[in-house]
Amino acid sequence: MRGIPRWAIAGFIASTMATVTSSCTAQAPDTFRWIDFHSPADQDVVVWVTRALDNEKWTAIREIGVEYDAALVIATIRANPQAAPDRDTFSIWSISLSDRKLTHLVDGANLRLMDWLLLNVGQGGELSALYDDCNDCQATTYFTAFHYDLRQHTFAARWMQGGEAAPVWASNPALGVTQTQVFAVMADGNGRETLGTCNHLDYGKEKPAEETVYRYDIDPLSDGERTQLLSGRDAATMKDRLCRAEDAVPGLSRGQDSSVCQTSQKPHHERRPVTTPPANNQGQSRPPRAPR
Repeated sequence: MRGIPRWAIAGFIASTMATVTSSCTAQAPDTFRWIDFHSPADQDVVVWVTRALDNEKWTAIREIGVEYDAALVIATIRANPQAAPDRDTFSIWSISLSDRKLTHLVDGANLRLMDWLLLNVGQGGELSALYDDCNDCQATTYFTAFHYDLRQHTFAARWMQGGEAAPVWASNPALGVTQTQVFAVMADGNGRETLGTCNHLDYGKEKPAEETVYRYDIDPLSDGERTQLLSGRDAATMKDRLCRAEDAVPGLSRGQDSSVCQTSQKPHHERRPVTTPPANNQGQSRPPRAPR
């Protein structure tokens, strides 16, 4: 569905930008830039991207980011002309600036662009994002990050499995199950960020509770995504970090006030001051002698 004429796309962008929330505060790579839809110097990129998406379903192009010979494109789809803008869904594409080749990255709803993260030491920053799988529903929230792949000359999304990224929050537990969740993107000692999640399922008297703790990070050698189910001491350490969230990236943490964190934190016992006088105290004291 095309909700606007192609020639009017630049003017439409400004009115639709309000539905994307961005809190980017970290530094983007020097080779990355966002396209200015109102700049004559960027019109060739706008036209190129628009033509590349000619056979795809979209209503508006919301953002175009360029790095080297690829464009990261965020497009929205409106169900009908009367639908509210906050009910739009989105698609994200990588488009070659050499031959208009399309690479579909992710679909979803309620996209929130977040910080630029350092996921692998020595590599460039990656644009992190949270998104939901649907609107007006018990949605699952996912986390991903977009980066330029030097080997493929295209943008790519992290931790994609079956069309979805790393799940960090679910709103649809099974009937009779109490679900408690915690997640955070945290900085390691070397400065790179890692995603951790904890999902606690309480079945009441039906069966023992279950708890899964995951770590999502990047292999420093291959630059590939790793998803690790933790156990034992590793799980306990990650859970403690998640609950404390002392090194969490702003906006990329949730659930630290939940019961799973309150029960896992060890109480801190403060040393009380001694108020009982010593046994040989006679209630007398002498001031020091004045110097002669």
